[in-house]
Amino acid sequence: MPLLRWLPLALLTLAAFWLRTHDLARRPMHADEANQAVKLGELLDAGRYAFDPRDHHGPTLYYAALPVAWLRGESSLASLTEGTVRLVPALFGTLTVLLVAALAAPLGRWPALAAAALVATAPPAVYYSRYFIQETLLVTWVLGAILAVRTWWRTGLTRWALAAGVCAGCAQSTKASAPLFLAAGLLALWVARDGTPLTRRPGHDLAFALGATVLAAALLYSSFGTNLHGLRDALTVYTHAATRFGGEAAATGHEKPWWYYLRIFGWHREGGLLWHQLAWSALAVAGALVAVCRRDAWIRGAAIYTLLIATAFSLFAYKTPWHAVHFVPGLAIVAAGALAAIARLRTGRLVALAFALITVATLVQQAWRAAFLRPADPRNPYAYVHSSPDVLKYRPLADAARQAFPGQPIRVISEEYWPLPWYFRGLKDVGYYIETPMDCDGALLVVSPNMVEAVRATLKEHYDESILGLRPGVLCIVMQRERGPAGAREPVANQPR
Repeated sequence: MPLLRWLPLALLTLAAFWLRTHDLARRPMHADEANQAVKLGELLDAGRYAFDPRDHHGPTLYYAALPVAWLRGESSLASLTEGTVRLVPALFGTLTVLLVAALAAPLGRWPALAAAALVATAPPAVYYSRYFIQETLLVTWVLGAILAVRTWWRTGLTRWALAAGVCAGCAQSTKASAPLFLAAGLLALWVARDGTPLTRRPGHDLAFALGATVLAAALLYSSFGTNLHGLRDALTVYTHAATRFGGEAAATGHEKPWWYYLRIFGWHREGGLLWHQLAWSALAVAGALVAVCRRDAWIRGAAIYTLLIATAFSLFAYKTPWHAVHFVPGLAIVAAGALAAIARLRTGRLVALAFALITVATLVQQAWRAAFLRPADPRNPYAYVHSSPDVLKYRPLADAARQAFPGQPIRVISEEYWPLPWYFRGLKDVGYYIETPMDCDGALLVVSPNMVEAVRATLKEHYDESILGLRPGVLCIVMQRERGPAGAREPVANQPR
């Protein structure tokens, strides 16, 4: 029956969706998430968006989030919630599970299901599908383009060439690194090709695909025609990237050794906690050997794609853990190839099932720890320079200060202040300063330790001071104005210490 045929994949997709959407607001907002969410809020408030090629990625994330925010009744930055913005990558992450199942279909029905299960439970995929950044969307668009090209090759239908172009254009509009993944995907498809494409008009279909790519990217980068400078900026982003990350560029602080991603997918301890994906990685290595020994073209294509991505990111000094999501689909398909090969042996089905269950169980345990038990723990390899749980205390303090001293500003005087603009959203008279202003008094002051003496020297009112964290290694001095008439005491700067 068709229902029974699709029921396992449907249940797996529901499980993946639950892992990606359960308790989305629990984790504090990362600085990068907050930055993206504020950009979305500006789009909601102003009704327009302009691509910034210097410090931001492409516009796809914001435009994808708009309908979700509207459907949830959130039409401004002040009304946005963590659950709404994080629901966007969660939906794309769930769609990725289905795309991997479709891409792994040549291996057989149950190996395709196994590949989907590995993506559904992979710790990087689960964790960053709950993260309001572009990476998960980029994975989805790239896989969509690869699947559309493969389907076009097998059917010869022009609509699949158009679909591939739209996905490629959306991938390019998500992050400027998209060409790397698209080129790797095309090479993998060429290696895994079976015969010649069925189309009788390859040139015609290629033109349609390229046209759809350019049109989709142009519409998004130009903010649907309202910001034509965005078309130019879509190209200059590579100039800015070369300046920022080139050989002569200053260190960014994100440089890592070449084996950084191997460690993530291997076995390591962090502050007493064991993090590992060794069972899955072992299956993937076995799958790569199967591709070489049995000359299985489709597994070989997936292995080549994964190897190209792994090599590129390992050689590039700039490394962050969210890039690990790009390894997940290829590793899942190659590992599923190993399971399919094992199943072909005598009594191999039971052995393959045991391997699959053990591997998925270890991934679920690791994903649960990463996404739910310790989502902001500095020992979590996916919680990269993550905001401290202390950031949840800033907004209540700001609300209390505004209630006690209506009309008085809130001042954030620090070189480092993200994700505070997210937590102070909707509040009026909030100022951010990277240098000490002439007048520092306000209802509440948030000051970096290296600027606190200069701030104290300007104060006319009296403040209670406390320390709150922002992220690992970054603290802030929080100054709450004391109740009482102005000038009732000597200025803080003149008091003996």
